[in-house]
Amino acid sequence: MHAVDQDSALPIRHVGDPVLHRACAPVTVFDADLAKLVRDMFASMYAARGVGLAANQIGVGLRVFVYDCPDDSEEFRKGVVVNPTLIVPEVGHRRLHEEEEGCLSVPGQRALLARPDRASVHGFDITGAPITVEGTGLLSRCLQHESDHLEGRLYIDRLPAKRRKQVLQAYQQENTAN
Repeated sequence: MHAVDQDSALPIRHVGDPVLHRACAPVTVFDADLAKLVRDMFASMYAARGVGLAANQIGVGLRVFVYDCPDDSEEFRKGVVVNPTLIVPEVGHRRLHEEEEGCLSVPGQRALLARPDRASVHGFDITGAPITVEGTGLLSRCLQHESDHLEGRLYIDRLPAKRRKQVLQAYQQENTAN
């Protein structure tokens, strides 16, 4: 388990919050403010028991995400990607893997979603140095999921309309009951 700095953990924004439903702006300055944002993001992700978190999930509309999750070999990979560009295999070369997916911004809900079994992102680290992260297994899903967030898209937006409606209704019922 990760030690969580409760002072820097911020509340996770939930479906319906406008910041989650619009594309994020590119990071243009790599400075102490960005480093603090990333620390806050890791603290928030760990406090919420997540494996990935996009900046807009804590209300910051910038193209940054953090992750700490295993790949196919069960090796945990941890990092941050600033201004990511997602790359998935072309249609004729990809294998889809259907698995239950959830999201800290739609708490308590999960749904089967097919995604490519491999993905990579090109972007930058917090100093502005170029990086590439390649993922399989859960890491591949995480890279795709967090990249979607930065485009203003939640995993439920990829579900068939009927299933999306069911997930949202279950989420609303759960939250009005509490």
